[in-house]
Amino acid sequence: MMSSDGRAQGATPVDHRAAIMVETARFVAALENADSTTPVPSCPGWTLADLVKHTGSVQRWFSALLHARVQEPPRTRDVDLRLPEGWEGYADWLAESATVAAEAFAATDPDLPMWAWGVDQHARFWARRMLFETLLHRVDAEEALGLRPTVDRPLAIDGVDEFLVNLPFAGSFAPGVANLRGPDRTIRFRATDGDGDWLVRLRPDGFGLDPSGAAAGSAEATVRGTAADLLLLVYGRLDRHAEGVECEGDEDLLTLWFSNSAF
Repeated sequence: MMSSDGRAQGATPVDHRAAIMVETARFVAALENADSTTPVPSCPGWTLADLVKHTGSVQRWFSALLHARVQEPPRTRDVDLRLPEGWEGYADWLAESATVAAEAFAATDPDLPMWAWGVDQHARFWARRMLFETLLHRVDAEEALGLRPTVDRPLAIDGVDEFLVNLPFAGSFAPGVANLRGPDRTIRFRATDGDGDWLVRLRPDGFGLDPSGAAAGSAEATVRGTAADLLLLVYGRLDRHAEGVECEGDEDLLTLWFSNSAF
């Protein structure tokens, strides 16, 4: 079952605001002595400098939306980034971006009604979304630098929830989701390291998480992995044929999903 804010009931609560600071600090730590021109394989065409700029920019833009209490889709993404001229200032700038976000959170009731592109039309949507933007790009940076990323399990569970519940609303920037439809076909995502079970149902008019919960009934296709691997998988950071990921059932349905769910 889903709660009113789109979060799976029974999931361990996550302090998204605090976690953003932690994930940003981990990102900043990875940048020590790093080369700005390092390519980021998980973000084709981007360098490490591009990745840092994007992550900090998202944090500052979302913060601007919170301060503005937006009630309709913004017409511009312009925001004063205060980006330093040289790479040597990027790590401190990214850390400062998380501070800018913390100030926006402190000034905003998370239950304040706000426009959001996803299911949860409250200010808290933006903190949750910012967290997973930051976490995924921290992972991108660590992998680009030859480090071995880890994802805390409660964050991974919450991140899979956040991805699946909002994906049906992402058509404006992920047009492939329009192809995710079918005659009542189902895909289960199940964590192998504890609780975590999601059933996605494709209908003729679209798709979404099954409101009855994943535990009931069978599915045409099932994907299993640790919570962390499932998070990286749904975000396209891990291939479904990777070691540790198990897929069974309708291969055509799995191909349809993974070919059109890019976020």
